[in-house]
Amino acid sequence: MQLSITRRTDLKQIPAFDSTLGFGRNFTDHMFLMEWKGEWKNPRIVPHGTLELDPAAMCFHYGQEIFEGMKVFRNAAGRIQLFRSIDNFRRMNVSAKRMVMPPMDADFLNEVLKTFVDIERKWVPDRKGYSLYIRPTMISTEAVLGVRPSEEYLFFMIACPVASFFPEQEGQLKAVKIFVSTDYVRAAPGGTGSAKTAGNYAASLSAQVQARAAGCQQVMWLDALERKYVEEVGTMNIFAVMDGKLVTSPLTGTILAGITRDSVIQISRHMEIPVEEKRFTIDELIGGIQSGTVTEVFGSGTAAIISPVNRIVFKGEEYIVGNDGVGGVSEKIYNKLLGIQYGTEVDPFDWVLEV
Repeated sequence: MQLSITRRTDLKQIPAFDSTLGFGRNFTDHMFLMEWKGEWKNPRIVPHGTLELDPAAMCFHYGQEIFEGMKVFRNAAGRIQLFRSIDNFRRMNVSAKRMVMPPMDADFLNEVLKTFVDIERKWVPDRKGYSLYIRPTMISTEAVLGVRPSEEYLFFMIACPVASFFPEQEGQLKAVKIFVSTDYVRAAPGGTGSAKTAGNYAASLSAQVQARAAGCQQVMWLDALERKYVEEVGTMNIFAVMDGKLVTSPLTGTILAGITRDSVIQISRHMEIPVEEKRFTIDELIGGIQSGTVTEVFGSGTAAIISPVNRIVFKGEEYIVGNDGVGGVSEKIYNKLLGIQYGTEVDPFDWVLEV
């Protein structure tokens, strides 16, 4: 496919890259679009603007929608670099298969992203803890009321410069308090938990409201069948340091295969930190916190990168994790990962692609 480019003439004012920036509020000058009807066609970069959709478009009624999230960084030398973007596009195809949506050429999209980011390079922050967030999305657009896979789709990418996902962190690694949900579940076996689809996030909002009411920043999710196995935290994968070993829930079909999760595992093994993927219960976690065998808990995801957990609220009781702050293992992994993303650390994994 031949990519066409229409540049915006009335460029927006780029916001200040400081604490007022927030997350996901200020969008760049351009966006990428292409449509599918039997095949992908008309790939184009155009000025960022609104979409025109029929009210009967199937995405509004039956939830056929998938998306990704990735970040672009300005390295120590001032150059722009992508981080594992090809893996995000490959994972998007996994989500597409689960949601009965057409696959995309990941290599083509990665080349498009390089062009797109080059056009928007002034929007990439030059401050540590800040980045340009990319949101690729696919929605079903056929205007039909009927429960079946759509025969028409729209793929688009938008971008926005962002600060820390948690405002209180402001570019620094700070611990958060999380709430264990016993009323709601994120995903059930056979469901869509392994796909990055909008419905998973809509279903999480009630528990998120509960967590905020309890003074917590995020939700810890338990499994749907027995309500005892720890699966995820908020929109992130979860890790715990148990008996000196880094432990994370295995990918059983209800858990998203996080790109950051995989990065944490590879970095840990590279630094000779023992890692184990195994199921563990909330009782094991709380018991380990009380006995001191669990010294750290943290979440990992594209938006927050690493989010240490210092307190867990479970059945009305609050439990303090480790030193009630940022643990040494999570800080070590965070610094290495951030160093690779910003170009201050050697990348032994070939994750970084310079634009």
